[in-house]
Amino acid sequence: MSPSPAELARIGLSWQPSGQAALRGPLLALAEDCDRAFVRLAGLWRAREERHPCSLPAERLQRVGYLRSFPHQASFAARLSPEEADLEAFLDGPVVDEHGALAQARLSPLSEVLTPAACYHVFSDRLGHSLAGPEFVTTRNSCFRREREYVPLRRLSGFTMREVVCLGTGADTAEFLRLAREALELFFPLAGLEPQWHPATDPFFRPRENPRYLLQRVDPVKYEAIYGGDLAIASTNRHHDHFGTGFGLTLDGRPVHSACVAFGLERWLFALTDRHGTDPERWPSLEAAAAKVCAELGGGAP
Repeated sequence: MSPSPAELARIGLSWQPSGQAALRGPLLALAEDCDRAFVRLAGLWRAREERHPCSLPAERLQRVGYLRSFPHQASFAARLSPEEADLEAFLDGPVVDEHGALAQARLSPLSEVLTPAACYHVFSDRLGHSLAGPEFVTTRNSCFRREREYVPLRRLSGFTMREVVCLGTGADTAEFLRLAREALELFFPLAGLEPQWHPATDPFFRPRENPRYLLQRVDPVKYEAIYGGDLAIASTNRHHDHFGTGFGLTLDGRPVHSACVAFGLERWLFALTDRHGTDPERWPSLEAAAAKVCAELGGGAP
């Protein structure tokens, strides 16, 4: 039986109706153990750690068609108009209306999109670069997506994503995904989880009108590790040269290919507490499990 809201609150979950979660105590410690484990797995490729902001320029995301493909999920960094008259009009009003929403106000142009997936920054930060060889990166970010409903730890408007990203040739990305799948199939049982791999498609707006959705149906490039029949806790993604072309990334004069492995930390908290309960003494050490996987596969330190 899944932990009740009261049980999750007892071990450190504070849930907001907006679909965001605050963590403290045992649950926060478990989240950090999860993240250390994923960083340890990234050591299989000696992936370099990167840190990025919580938003990207809309122009950068539109280079790869994000806003046309996923307008229903996009969240924006909005600011009030800096004009003094507009600020005075805002202050003269109620500021917050009877529903708790910001009262109508003039806004500055919306130019920043809150991070939808951690890997976008890796490509955007290398805009126009020519790579000397394959690169492996790991990064963690707060990500934001609008959903029809929000469920504690399972589906959030703001959540934490850890990714490992490969940039290189098509052969480089194929080998990266092969090793990633092998590593995860060793790691999952050590974590006490038994997710099933399923092909998946990205959540396109009006999918049947989007050629990228149709291509994903014909040639699956996304696989999700599904826990409990309906919860994706990890995914592997092959991008071909989509991001390399969109961001002008080249290797040996050709557009870079890329692939990534993604983990949703809050979903892992749900799966682990659902499987092992809410007593921290019963939780496995995920970092130790990841170290065991790396030792078996001969991976280097992160």
